[in-house]
Amino acid sequence: MQHTFLYEPGIWTLTGMFWSADGQAMAVDGSTEISHGPHCWMLAGRMRVLASPPAEFVNVYDIQIPGKDALASKWTSENSSLGKLHGVYTVVGPAILSLYRSEQGGYLGTEHLEQITADQYSAYGVLLMDDRRLSSWQVTLTR
Repeated sequence: MQHTFLYEPGIWTLTGMFWSADGQAMAVDGSTEISHGPHCWMLAGRMRVLASPPAEFVNVYDIQIPGKDALASKWTSENSSLGKLHGVYTVVGPAILSLYRSEQGGYLGTEHLEQITADQYSAYGVLLMDDRRLSSWQVTLTR
């Protein structure tokens, strides 16, 4: 099965769970839009934590168009809380892995997106500061 998330333009909705640093579980929802331009791909997403009060994370990633092997792509993003992030997406069989770090240091994380069908992925991620977990999430992305 060919990967569709990132590799095809589209809008994906997400639902799932978010865990704070202290392990408190909260429901999340949101959306992600993938677009392909002539010089780069773009991922624009938001994830809303359904807490009281709610919190929303908004990210825009500039993704290098994959090279010949199409198995790895670098990306960057500006984040109001974390600063500039640098990462890489890489394909490993049915999964797309994302590894990232902040330009200033300290923050790093990973996300694992496993393809269930052409229109559905299951994603798991964690954000760390040095060796301390700040948050984690598990969501289902549906196109």
